Amino acid sequence: METRKLGRTGRDVGVVGLGAWQLGADWGSVDESDALAVLRSAIEGGVTFIDTADVYGDGRSERLVGQVLKDHEGLTVASKMGRRVEQLPENYSPANFRAWNDRSRQNLGVDTIDLVQLHCPPTAVYSTDAVFDDLDAMVDEGRIAAYGVSVETTAEALTAIARPNVASVQIILNALRLKPLDEVLPAAQEAGVGIIARVPLASGLLSGKYDENTVFSADDHRTYNRHGEAFDVGETFSGVDFGTGLEAVRRLMPWLPAGATMAQFALRWIIDQPGVSVVIPGARNPEQVAGNVGAAALAPLTTDQQAAVRDIYDSLIRPQTHDRW
Repeated sequence: METRKLGRTGRDVGVVGLGAWQLGADWGSVDESDALAVLRSAIEGGVTFIDTADVYGDGRSERLVGQVLKDHEGLTVASKMGRRVEQLPENYSPANFRAWNDRSRQNLGVDTIDLVQLHCPPTAVYSTDAVFDDLDAMVDEGRIAAYGVSVETTAEALTAIARPNVASVQIILNALRLKPLDEVLPAAQEAGVGIIARVPLASGLLSGKYDENTVFSADDHRTYNRHGEAFDVGETFSGVDFGTGLEAVRRLMPWLPAGATMAQFALRWIIDQPGVSVVIPGARNPEQVAGNVGAAALAPLTTDQQAAVRDIYDSLIRPQTHDRW
């Protein structure tokens, strides 16, 4: 698999990683054996970057990652912190940071976490010098090797990129969320900050497997967060109305490369964007892992295919979402 530098971490990672949210919670039930099979098949398939968080299943995702981490070398594991408390800037404190970090290190079974990201904190946190001074101190203490941020908006991303020691920015980027292409990716490239593309398949919309009759389980955020009831609605289907998203996918289908799935096309589109370090699709079984990894082997998309994504976005999606995030 092609590797790229993950920003200021200095680490090389495969361009297709694994997002481990699905292995913790909020996507329906995944039993432990299936979750471990996903992790092991990803590693066997060439994945070297795994993204998790302390709130995914209240630590379950981290603990599962920790089980495979002890048996494999050469992996880069990123976790996130900050969503265990009420989302107030004052809760992003030195004491909380260290308590969260202690818990994550125990879950993962490591002394030093490769990359810790603030987990979509309140906007004011990105402009709080003391927060980043403390993250610097945690690097000095050996608790974390590097730190980054996970953001909801492009404005938050640009604020973070301007900070000298932010190693990476994790942002929603997919064929239904093009706004980061305008300013965020160019700014990250210029600053040497890594871009981790999350929600790459728009919560599965871009898999091409759903239609108007698809029903998700009650414990799946695609049921209970369609209007932002539990967290930012942009995390569910990228904030796109489900019906509109289905129509966009239908219009994209004729542009698929021969032999490629819709999901592979969507992932390849992200990989082709200048400035992207790694894309982190989730998976519920080894077959989905293999399909995701296969996107890295596709040839870069043609100019016409790239233009088709832009045209469909401009006509269907831009009016709904472009100015929101």
